[in-house]
Amino acid sequence: MSKIDLLLLEDNATDAELTIKVLRSQGMAKDIVHVKDGAEAIDFIFRKGKYAERENILPELIVLDLKVPKIFGIEVLEILLSNELTKNIPVVVLSSSSLDSDKDACYKLGAKAYIVKPIGFDAFTEAISQLGHYLSQGDQPTE
Repeated sequence: MSKIDLLLLEDNATDAELTIKVLRSQGMAKDIVHVKDGAEAIDFIFRKGKYAERENILPELIVLDLKVPKIFGIEVLEILLSNELTKNIPVVVLSSSSLDSDKDACYKLGAKAYIVKPIGFDAFTEAISQLGHYLSQGDQPTE
């Protein structure tokens, strides 16, 4: 693997599968790595644990859910954006939480965008399309 378009931190298998399917089907991201908890995300990024031997390649974009096991997404966000190695990687939050306090905390830490996961297949697909637009254009998706 010589490129990672996107690292997806998502513990919900259905949401992860749908996100990956939409991104790939629309040609928005081909090289996607999916991790299921915050500890695995940190291990992947910083090449620890089972990822210690992987190539030293950072993703172009990180998409994370807030409510994930082991290390919450907001803590992962804080770790990533406070580290010299990873602070310039754009991070987009894709969460079911629509709380202003969650949004504000993520933006304060340096998230590039915050997308609330909508209910329903079509709305979810549209939200992921916005995420793909961010990946290809560098524009922030709408909430």
